[in-house]
Amino acid sequence: MLDPTTLAKLADRVIAAQDNARTMPKLTDEYPSLSVADGYDVQDELCRRWIARGDRCIGVKAGLTSKAKMDQMGIDVPGFGILMASFARPENSALDMKELVHPRVEAEIAFVTKAKLQGEVSVEEVMAATDYVIPAVEVIDSRYEQFKFDLPSVIADNTSSARYVTGGRPRDPHSLDLRTIGVVIEKNGEIAALGASAAVLNHPALAVVMLVKHLAGRGSALPAGSFVMTGGITAAIPVAAGDNIHARFQDMGSVSFRFV
Repeated sequence: MLDPTTLAKLADRVIAAQDNARTMPKLTDEYPSLSVADGYDVQDELCRRWIARGDRCIGVKAGLTSKAKMDQMGIDVPGFGILMASFARPENSALDMKELVHPRVEAEIAFVTKAKLQGEVSVEEVMAATDYVIPAVEVIDSRYEQFKFDLPSVIADNTSSARYVTGGRPRDPHSLDLRTIGVVIEKNGEIAALGASAAVLNHPALAVVMLVKHLAGRGSALPAGSFVMTGGITAAIPVAAGDNIHARFQDMGSVSFRFV
């Protein structure tokens, strides 16, 4: 467990890199004993600071949800991050590259809950507690030099959270087979990535199951009304100023925005 002085120092470092869109060395370069639990403690401190600024926590995200990514990181559960209201951008908006370091985009299915979830839950219970699902594109933006990090460091950086954009139309999760949603990301009119929703743990709701279990382990729960991003269906696509992104979700609509 991090002592208060070290926790504050690490949070200072991460929030300065995020606020000023600048890179930093991996935290484990200086703190090699940093653990995954320590990384989540840094997240909690970041959240306290954001709320003190007047921001609002609206939900949680799952990252590293594909088997390939988990194998690469040597883990068997995803990494989780906090979603603040200030991260949201409207559909068809222009995202300012000056606020980002080396952003990438990935398509995801987001869940909005209508009932509290806590402890050990099933996919069926997650589906029953879901008000609707909606297409989303996350803009991830690790603040680490050369986009290189380890698991404790990336968790302390709030799992590379930066921005997210929703679009399409809300759908009852029971009206879709959430394992077989096809997704295409176009960058500047050219296909940049293809995927199917089964890439997320074979069912995106399983990411919510694992998230709720993770929260229980930290003495928390997922409140009703939470916005949950379940992880990338597609590969993460690097972007630059001038790029236009259009993500199409089978039977769910599309999400569009651009970088300036």
